[in-house]
Amino acid sequence: MTLDEYQMDAARTIAAGQNAVQHALYGMASEVGELLGIYQKNLQGHLFDAEHAQKELGDVLWMVAEYATAMGWSLSDIARMNIEKLRRRYPAGFDPERSLHREEGDV
Repeated sequence: MTLDEYQMDAARTIAAGQNAVQHALYGMASEVGELLGIYQKNLQGHLFDAEHAQKELGDVLWMVAEYATAMGWSLSDIARMNIEKLRRRYPAGFDPERSLHREEGDV
């Protein structure tokens, strides 16, 4: 499945009539919180539940897709832009010095 195929499939479950941008932003924060909760429980001695973590990560991805859809953006374009930015920032792979000393305008 491509990112754009995922985005189209995910869009069929966006609730009509809601503010999708706001819903997606709140949802991203909420779902990341649920993912963090799995790790917090693990710190308390609970076994790590990889399947649960994968499901929560899927929920994060759904919220990202909802946001991109609401904004009229394709996930493949967003992914491409991100990789291009990272290649410019770290042409030889991650470098802590380049991370600490970014060029002006590099966001």
